[in-house]
Amino acid sequence: MGRSYFHLHLVSDSTGETLITVARAVVAQYEGVAAIEHVYPLVRSNTQLERVIHEIETAPGIVLYTLVEQELASRLEEVCRATGSPHLSVLEPVHALLSSYLGTHSTARPGAQHMLNAEYFKRIDAMNFTLLHDDGHLPHDLDDADVILVGVSRTSKTPTSIYLANRGLKTANIPLVPGVPPPAILETAKTALIVGLVATPERIVQIRQNRLLSLNADDDTAYVDREAVAEELAASRRLFARNGWPVIDVTRRSIEETAAAIIDLHRDRRQRLSAS
Repeated sequence: MGRSYFHLHLVSDSTGETLITVARAVVAQYEGVAAIEHVYPLVRSNTQLERVIHEIETAPGIVLYTLVEQELASRLEEVCRATGSPHLSVLEPVHALLSSYLGTHSTARPGAQHMLNAEYFKRIDAMNFTLLHDDGHLPHDLDDADVILVGVSRTSKTPTSIYLANRGLKTANIPLVPGVPPPAILETAKTALIVGLVATPERIVQIRQNRLLSLNADDDTAYVDREAVAEELAASRRLFARNGWPVIDVTRRSIEETAAAIIDLHRDRRQRLSAS
């Protein structure tokens, strides 16, 4: 059975990240269906909106939008009705709920969530720290990190670190290499949350084989030998247990799910430290 396709128009007065994230999360729930995405960021004038309208008239479909200027939103809704395109202001239900609960109205500010505030600069600082401390680099100041991820090769340490940095957490990651002791500072770190990442040997071998294939490298090595990989993982688990570090199995977890679990651990740790 082949896939069915539909046009999905995402109209934003900001970067469009919110719409893209929401739309893809929902579309992923429907098997056999794929969206042909049309993304229109920074739509803040009638001229820009008219280009969007032309696209919708040419290829009608579902229209999701985040336009805080009511005049632009009304014009877009009018065209959607005329073309038979189902449409939804994605943020409106949330605005209505907050307005009802808080007893006040929001101030229309296109792209307000991307203003250069302290939180933005915190994320940039975290990203810089994380990139400098990827794959065991600069271990001498590891305890300046919010989170340190430890694990054997191919346990998703780097992408998880980048995701956490984008959430404002300074994240370092340390690879565990057979025959090479981990940095001594790991044993004495007091501030950072240290998390061990593991996966099944089968999963690690599969990822490593794909990695070697992409590099046109010889795969006759302990790097992809199941027994050797199993011993690497067992040794990592012994290290984690000896130090009392929390462990997350990433075998069936997405990067987002792993990061969410780490964020919860970090929040709990911070609350315990502030209470003591």
